[in-house]
Amino acid sequence: MNLEEKRVLVTGGAVRIGRAICEELAGLGAVVVVHYRKSESEAKALVDLLRGKGGEAYAVGGELAGAESCRKLIQDAAEVASGLDLLVNNASVFHKDVFIDVAEDKFRNEIEINAFAPMFLSQAFANLERDAGVDLPHGKIINLLDQRVAGFETGGLPYILSKKMLSDFTKLAALELAPKFTVNAVAPGPVLPPPGKGDEYVRELAGAMPLKCRLTPEDVARAVVYLLEADAVTGQTIFVDGGQGVGRTLNDER
Repeated sequence: MNLEEKRVLVTGGAVRIGRAICEELAGLGAVVVVHYRKSESEAKALVDLLRGKGGEAYAVGGELAGAESCRKLIQDAAEVASGLDLLVNNASVFHKDVFIDVAEDKFRNEIEINAFAPMFLSQAFANLERDAGVDLPHGKIINLLDQRVAGFETGGLPYILSKKMLSDFTKLAALELAPKFTVNAVAPGPVLPPPGKGDEYVRELAGAMPLKCRLTPEDVARAVVYLLEADAVTGQTIFVDGGQGVGRTLNDER
């Protein structure tokens, strides 16, 4: 698929990896809808930047709590962009809490944002034709996971469980929505430190990395682009982790 003039919604697209994805897609001529929840100023600044480079971009705010808010976001994005061809489920939340101390509201929130929201967004996206008469001959969905879905790691249990749910959803939705849609995923390794943390945090978190490289948001964005352009790939996950997951698996087997 040629991405030029394809209309794409990127959730959480105003900052961090989402921003890199938006910039990469806009550079290829896609019409980019930048979704934000709290980062309104960053989203509008990014839209101005992309437009200044000759791209077509829009900012759309919206919550990701529940099916109705997700359906509204899809409809709003389709309205401003005059349709929607592609969906990148990038938005997520993460708290590194010890399981025994995790409060119910935080547990529910992480699963709702990281797993349920991408599911409801994908459902609403797949129903655009029926709901609004939008011509959507070949839709594509990308889910952002985490390389930790391939193993078991303590700390941040609600987050890891939610991403594992999204990983299984990717495969199931790929079967459910074929042949009209492809559904794939990208699983980054340690790319950016959390707010308030420095680069040293990422290096400590990364651990053994066979390629001994520093991962960047652009690395993740290019993997997203590949899957959006690929017409014969569905139900797959690309791990952008410098080989970290493979190294961990081999060490576990030994």
